[in-house]
Amino acid sequence: MTGETRGNQAKILIIDDEKIILDLTSIILKNRGYQVLTTPDAITGIEMIRSAKPDLVLLDYMMPGMDGLTALKEIRKEFPDSYVIMFTGKGSEEIAVELMKAGASDYVLKPFNNQDLADRIDNVLKIRAMEIRNRELLRERERLLEEIAAWNRELEQRVQEKSEALEKVQAEIVQTEKLAALGYLSAGMAHEIRNPLNSISLFTQLLKSGMEDQEKLEYIDKIFKEIDRIDGIMRKLLDASKRPKFEIKDVSIDRIIDTTLETFKPQTELHGIAVERDYRCIPPPLRADPSELEQIFTNLFLNAIHEMPKSGKLKVELDHDGQEVTVRVSDTGKGIPRDHLSNIFDPFFTTKSSGSGMGLAVVRRIVKTYKGKIEVEKSDNNGTTFCVKLPIAAR
Repeated sequence: MTGETRGNQAKILIIDDEKIILDLTSIILKNRGYQVLTTPDAITGIEMIRSAKPDLVLLDYMMPGMDGLTALKEIRKEFPDSYVIMFTGKGSEEIAVELMKAGASDYVLKPFNNQDLADRIDNVLKIRAMEIRNRELLRERERLLEEIAAWNRELEQRVQEKSEALEKVQAEIVQTEKLAALGYLSAGMAHEIRNPLNSISLFTQLLKSGMEDQEKLEYIDKIFKEIDRIDGIMRKLLDASKRPKFEIKDVSIDRIIDTTLETFKPQTELHGIAVERDYRCIPPPLRADPSELEQIFTNLFLNAIHEMPKSGKLKVELDHDGQEVTVRVSDTGKGIPRDHLSNIFDPFFTTKSSGSGMGLAVVRRIVKTYKGKIEVEKSDNNGTTFCVKLPIAAR
């Protein structure tokens, strides 16, 4: 590295109260191509460092006002990129150790040899360049490590999202397979069970026609009720597995919700349940079968009311974004146990003492028929929220 090259790169500040030292050193350094600044006191020197940011400071040890050692400590603390070579007329080992501990890069004894001073300056500037480069590399390393860590976090998040999406897809496939199997089974069962059931009903009617014993007549009425219950279970089984007869027309979903809520008015009043409608944006009519949409909300409202036997709030939120309708049905019950959440849409799964476990299976089948989605959006001690999404272009 030539002196001219160093001069283009290095700026040196000389701080010394002896004018002859300032002038002599300035001439030597300028002749070697350095940019040179000078000042006779340390306080002014520190201000010059703040504005000019020199690469190297030549600092006298003995000065009036702020002495060289104090100035050295201040410079190294506030301006770590400005390295310092100390001038001293005292060559004791103790002073040398003190200066190096305080942060001096080197020290030069007065009077100094011109070549020796130039070599010392050249050496310190080389060390400075390497140390600054090392610090830059370390900062770059930290930046790259943080960037890699951010990429890893993003990758882990994406893997987690993909895994969750895959689990949902697998759950959908399992549910679809269950319903397909259920449909095949229920169709056969309906035929096999309804034939003997019809015979039982016919023979029971024959027994009843000639009977006058009141107690036995009550038994026969109970038989009819059980026959009707079995037939109802078979109908629910068929409804959950396959689509019955339907009629597609333009349906206003807000009216369906209102009509269904009106049907449950006696139950909500009996249990002290407040009903809140939050129709944020009424969607355009859907192309759907009204009875199928009514079935969705009938089952969801039934479940909500069952969870609030002693007062609560049933909230229905309706909205749309132009692409799909969103309906949220919320209750303030005790919530669904976490270990039940993955099974609530399974046929026959129920925690009720008098439930068939087909309600939510039917709801899910209808929602999927319209290419929609249903999920438990929230469930905790403060209640449960079911979220139904139906495409506005549903068919």
